[in-house]
Amino acid sequence: MMEDGSRRWLHPRLAVGFYLRARRILAYALIAIFTLLPYLKMHGKPVVLLDLPHREFTILGFVFLSTDSLLLALALIALVVGICLVTALAGRVWCGWMCPQTVYMEFIFRPIERLFDGPPAAQHRPGRKRTMPRTVVKYAVYLLVSAYLAHTFLAYFVGVEALALWVRRSPFAHPVSFLVMLAVTGLMMFDFTYFREQMCIVACPYGRFQSVMIDRNSLIVSYDPRRGEPRGKPGDRKSHASHGDCIDCRLCTDTCPTGIDIREGLQLECIACTQCIDACNGVMQRIGKPPGLIRLSSQAAIEGGTGRWLRLRVLLYPALMLVLATAFLVVLFNKKVADVTILQGLGLPCSETSQGEITNQVRVIIENRSGRDAIYTIEVADKAQAHFAREQEPIFLPAGQTAKMPVAIVAPAAAFVQGIHDIQLRVSDDKSFKQDTACRLLGPVRRPAANPSGTSP
Repeated sequence: MMEDGSRRWLHPRLAVGFYLRARRILAYALIAIFTLLPYLKMHGKPVVLLDLPHREFTILGFVFLSTDSLLLALALIALVVGICLVTALAGRVWCGWMCPQTVYMEFIFRPIERLFDGPPAAQHRPGRKRTMPRTVVKYAVYLLVSAYLAHTFLAYFVGVEALALWVRRSPFAHPVSFLVMLAVTGLMMFDFTYFREQMCIVACPYGRFQSVMIDRNSLIVSYDPRRGEPRGKPGDRKSHASHGDCIDCRLCTDTCPTGIDIREGLQLECIACTQCIDACNGVMQRIGKPPGLIRLSSQAAIEGGTGRWLRLRVLLYPALMLVLATAFLVVLFNKKVADVTILQGLGLPCSETSQGEITNQVRVIIENRSGRDAIYTIEVADKAQAHFAREQEPIFLPAGQTAKMPVAIVAPAAAFVQGIHDIQLRVSDDKSFKQDTACRLLGPVRRPAANPSGTSP
């Protein structure tokens, strides 16, 4: 931010070093995984498909429905605990090394910008003018990359087959899906060409949570003031032998993608990208000083103490994650492949046939959670004193769908005790699923016959 409150546009310099090379390898590997993952299948299903309209989520071959609330809660809690653990150990390493915002901004969009506009020093050279054709081509490339990101992102929610169909068809044949693709592409374009570092500084809340999740022993990007202060320009060092190692070259600031000065200490804008470390190590090498003036360290170690990796929170977080993971796996592998619910029918609770039998209307609700199409049959279990009013046909139910079947059950009047007759309905599929579910039939309450003598018993 400028002194007048206007935005300070950032064009960080690129500092090539060990950390940049490591981040580049990781970034391109993550981009490849992000691109290929929607096309991969496991057990005949997509590795990842988050089908929001049908409320069906496929992850690593397992199908989860919206009713899997316990599994969702366990997974979300484990994710939060995992974030706390990673942050307690290594600060904002996710932001600088694996966050899609950083990966695409620093390794796709900024290289495109440097390709067309030159390095930052050339971009701000006095008298330099940007040519319109070059700018148009640059933004055309931005648009193509944004469209690629948008389509790949949407593939996780609609599947690659549906996405390919959208692309091949005319926009007038599917206006809603076309507008969705257009909107997502526009948002990507806005984010990476205009909003940029503001996403990390203003919109993302993770930096604000950082101060709660780290402690004095967490690994963060740190400047060593005991070694670097007082600062001094190289020309002043002949007369000031007491200067520290920092020559105030400001390369650590010029290379920072969020525009902070790491020498002022830990700040919420720091995304732990380690560009300042590569820049400072290069300067130290040129002036004959040891590297590490800016380094990955902890506040305790920078202040002269002894950093401790093993501490209470670092032990509690993995223990809690282990408990959550165990609970998740137990629930997952004991999850039924179908849910069966039996409800009373609408209208009168029961009726009497001309033969004196009692008929109940019930609704059998079957939800196919197996992840495959299945054929279900319904029958009265354990030879109960009841039968269907008409023979039940097998029910074909596609994966993830729910069937609501009205069923008329007939039972002899003598089977009812105080107007109640409990039976079991058995629902089974064409594979291995079989479940007996309680079904309560209602009937008239028979009054005892009158005493022939006319006197009370």
